[in-house]
Amino acid sequence: MTWMITGGAGYVGAHVVRTMLDAGESVVVLDDISSGVPSRLPEGVPVVRGSYLDREALRRAFDRHGVTGVVHCAAKKQVGESVEQPIWYYETNLHGLAVLLDEVVGAGIGRFLFSSSAAVYGTPPGDDVITEDTPCAPMSPYGETKLAGEWLVRAAGRAHGLATVCLRYFNIAGAERPELADTGVFNVIPLFFDALTRGDAPKIFGDDYPTPDGTCIRDYIHVEDLAEAHLAAARRLAQPGASGDLTVNLGSGTGVSVRAMADMIAEVTGHREPAVVVARREGDPARSVASYALAQKELGWTPRRDLRDMVTSAWEGWVLRHPEARAAG
Repeated sequence: MTWMITGGAGYVGAHVVRTMLDAGESVVVLDDISSGVPSRLPEGVPVVRGSYLDREALRRAFDRHGVTGVVHCAAKKQVGESVEQPIWYYETNLHGLAVLLDEVVGAGIGRFLFSSSAAVYGTPPGDDVITEDTPCAPMSPYGETKLAGEWLVRAAGRAHGLATVCLRYFNIAGAERPELADTGVFNVIPLFFDALTRGDAPKIFGDDYPTPDGTCIRDYIHVEDLAEAHLAAARRLAQPGASGDLTVNLGSGTGVSVRAMADMIAEVTGHREPAVVVARREGDPARSVASYALAQKELGWTPRRDLRDMVTSAWEGWVLRHPEARAAG
């Protein structure tokens, strides 16, 4: 097997590349480097600079590198940005996926792994953990493109004999090593880091939710655990006679409140500025926690790293790029 990993120079993609390489898999990266960082990739990994919307680039890469399976990590993924630019998100995430799948089918590639998202669920009803049978009701164009993307992947699989897996990520955090850390400031951990580095109080959006401490509860998964799930899924797809489709949640199964996250960040970083509570953000569900039982059953995968691992490794990556942050702590 030779796996093409789209978006392989990105935060998640680079971890998937390294995990698969360490396990002896052959990989090639396709990335337009619009947000990816080439230095994240190990020396010697073949890198094709191009977009998955570019049919000619895909054909050349498939042929030159003998690609037999695709792990599609590349996408636009900011919820707020998708609300402001929905046409761009549909063009990139959904039309681009259609182009990629068409070329995969045309090249006779029989295995496809799709990076989806917990955003497909929107605001889940009740306090139960989210299973793959929980109704999907995305609340943003980003979530819509991921849900429609799953439909397209499964339909292509049925029509053309592709073996497929869709992985629904929950909240990703941490890093395998500092230089691989997320460079974006969009999620709660880097947002807290950014505020603390600037000497500002981090913000908690609402403390009047129906949860034990009044703040939202989320499920966080270490990016190394996420990458290991990709390896398990790829190996399932590589089995002789692999067929059909599988959709699974990837989370820790543990809920962490925003207040508890703030306390852990203070403990790890040494920054003790108390968080301030501001108004709720529209659309934030009170609780979102995954069941990973199906991934455990079908992939033999279990998350192994805890919240402290996530925050500590994320902080080390942050300080690498913002050395003034440690001095200020």
